[in-house]
Amino acid sequence: MWQRIFLIALAGVAGTLSRYWLSGFTYQVLGTRFAYGTLAVNVTGCLLFGIVWALAEERMAISALARTVILVGFMGAFTTFSTFAFETMNYVRDSQFTLAFLNVAANCALGFGAIVSGVWIARIL
Repeated sequence: MWQRIFLIALAGVAGTLSRYWLSGFTYQVLGTRFAYGTLAVNVTGCLLFGIVWALAEERMAISALARTVILVGFMGAFTTFSTFAFETMNYVRDSQFTLAFLNVAANCALGFGAIVSGVWIARIL
C-alpha cells in the first residue's frame, strides 16, 4: 500500500513539473494572447490518457499498478481535463448522450461560475 502511495506521489511530482514545462514552453512559442499553454496541456493529457487506457485495458500491456500510477499520479497532476474527457467519452460510448451533454455543460458552467464566485468572495474578504 505504501509503495503504491509513494509511486503515485512521485508520478504526481512528474506530472506537475511536466505541466509547468509544457505550458510555459507553449506560451514562449505561441505567445500569451490565447490560453495556448492550457490547451496544449489538456489536449496532450487527453492523448496520453487514451494511450495508457487502451494499452492497459485492451492490450494488457500495462499492469494495474502502472495504470493507477500513471493515470492517477501523473495525469492527475498533469491535467484533470483528461479524466473529464474520458468520463464524457464513456457516456457517449454507452449511448448516454444526455449524461455526456450534462457532464460537459455542468463542468463548464459550474467551473466558470465557481471561478467567478471565488474571485467575488476573495474581493469581499
